[in-house]
Amino acid sequence: MNIENVILRCTNVQKVFSTNRKTDAGLHVLKGIDLEIHKGELISIVGASGAGKSTLLHILGGLDRPTDGEVYWGDTNISKIADEKLARLRTREVGFVFQYHHLLPEFSAQENIAIPHMILGQSMKASNEVAIKYLKMVGLEERATHKPSELSGGEQQRVAIARAIANQPRIVLADEPTGNLDSTTALDLFNIILELNRVNRQTFVLVTHNEKLAEKTHRVMLIEDGRIRKIS
Repeated sequence: MNIENVILRCTNVQKVFSTNRKTDAGLHVLKGIDLEIHKGELISIVGASGAGKSTLLHILGGLDRPTDGEVYWGDTNISKIADEKLARLRTREVGFVFQYHHLLPEFSAQENIAIPHMILGQSMKASNEVAIKYLKMVGLEERATHKPSELSGGEQQRVAIARAIANQPRIVLADEPTGNLDSTTALDLFNIILELNRVNRQTFVLVTHNEKLAEKTHRVMLIEDGRIRKIS
């Protein structure tokens, strides 16, 4: 694997959630995370429920702010950016895939992928061409006109992946993308991610409970009690 430059890093990231109790110091979910992610990597984050995996992913993607510490996308310290500017930057720099696909139910698969592209100022024609291109990559070109309700769970997640990569983001963050699928469909979806990483050198960070799938990634990071305990 030819790993190039660091595209995302965080230093001493901590997250404390208030419990609204005057005598309580709060819930300390992340306790000093240091991490570097390189272009072309495929990384999995594993750990028990409540260990801080999803919280870390949200902070890396700019969906949440750390209580302390810093997050950099390239040379940009996103911890210092105003919310509105960060939202615009996030649209270009980061793709997201969640356990539940969050597709817009009234739009087709193609439209669900094209809409974020149009938000960035592209024409409808160009956006639809991009949507078809990425539907081909995930093997769903023939389902382009189908709405989410007409697609299987695995197909919906493939559309969600195509939507996440269509703007060619710096990195794709996926929170339990196979968690709502049966084992066979989950493996099929994971193989698509492996292929996108191999062919396009698209960088992925995946939160997963599936240790067998995690073992297929370049690095596996175990989070326990808000800290990275092991990297393999």
